[in-house]
Amino acid sequence: MTGKIELSSITARDLIGEALAGILQRPGRAMLTCLGTVLGVGAFVAVLGLTATASGQVGSRFNALVATEVTVEDSGKADPNLVPTPFPVDVDTRLARVNGVVGGGVYWPVPAEGAQVRAAPVGVAAVGQNIPVMAVTPGLFTAVAPRMTAGRTFDAYHEKAGAQVAVLGAGIARQLGITSLDTRPAVFIGGVPYSVIGITDQVQRMPALLLTVMIPSGSAPVIGARPGEERPKMLIATELGAARQVAAEVPRALRPDAPDTLTVLPPPDPRELRDEVDGDLGSLFLMLAGVCLVIGAVGIANTTLVAVLERVGEIGLRRSVGARGVHIAAQFLAESGVLGALGGLFGCSIGVVAVVATAAVKGWTPIAEPLTVAAAPLIGLVSGVLAGAYPAYRAARIEPVEALRR
Repeated sequence: MTGKIELSSITARDLIGEALAGILQRPGRAMLTCLGTVLGVGAFVAVLGLTATASGQVGSRFNALVATEVTVEDSGKADPNLVPTPFPVDVDTRLARVNGVVGGGVYWPVPAEGAQVRAAPVGVAAVGQNIPVMAVTPGLFTAVAPRMTAGRTFDAYHEKAGAQVAVLGAGIARQLGITSLDTRPAVFIGGVPYSVIGITDQVQRMPALLLTVMIPSGSAPVIGARPGEERPKMLIATELGAARQVAAEVPRALRPDAPDTLTVLPPPDPRELRDEVDGDLGSLFLMLAGVCLVIGAVGIANTTLVAVLERVGEIGLRRSVGARGVHIAAQFLAESGVLGALGGLFGCSIGVVAVVATAAVKGWTPIAEPLTVAAAPLIGLVSGVLAGAYPAYRAARIEPVEALRR
């Protein structure tokens, strides 16, 4: 009697049932095996979510300040000995006519020669100090938005009249021993008195101003000062989204006769810079999440390999009743895949909770990419299957007779 022996087969339903039975038979070990994937996928979801959330905050703050700031400089095409400053006398008035401008003004450091600063004409305090002196037009205060602790800033009248008044940064005021304006203090710049009319302790832009004595540029000739090697510059604050349009119009608005004497430095495109920041942060944190996931996969591989060695008798019995090597391999792959998928589900939940909790503590808006959340269980499944590949291969190569002898 001759006949062909029919090969055994196993259905997907049976395979999943066997995998679940194998997992539920040792629930403690299954939970520990899942833990690596839970941590890996949880870290993956959390870091990507936190990156998106933090980037949103960076972007909004970037838009609020840097994207509304335009700098105008001397292009250097005119001889500085013949043209001390490329900006016209009525620069603040001309700038105010440009749409989108919030405020702006010219500033230049007074050369240190003959401009030492002291707080009293006689006595110990009469010794001059090398304190930076900045000549500014009144419009600059609108751009930097100072917070005054005492007094006020100077205005167009002081500028036009060449009034000898000064505004001090809070640190410089303390250095000079000026704590209030009640006594109508004055500072002496190169021996010329300037009445202190204001003290500021905070500015939104150009924090270096807090370490200077600011005087009207119209009064600089009183102390014989004119722009030196550091050429005059203009700082402009604009409305949000108007910076590039302002940058394009300012040269002709200020110097219609010679716009090429001015060089305008617009802010970088906020979208491009934000994308670059997002890309850098995303790559870094994605790499860290990948390392966590690999560690979890290695944990599954080790545990599954130990399970294969412990279940040699079971493997031998299955092979002796007709199971083929591929069925044994599929069984262990199914078990590791189910463990990986469960780890991915729990890890995704933990990652989302971590993002929401962190955003709540920081007062941010949580952002979780739907694609990341949807892909997390699949990533767990794939990592589980890959981690179980070698143990499944080892299990499939165990011969029935050899297994039953152990």
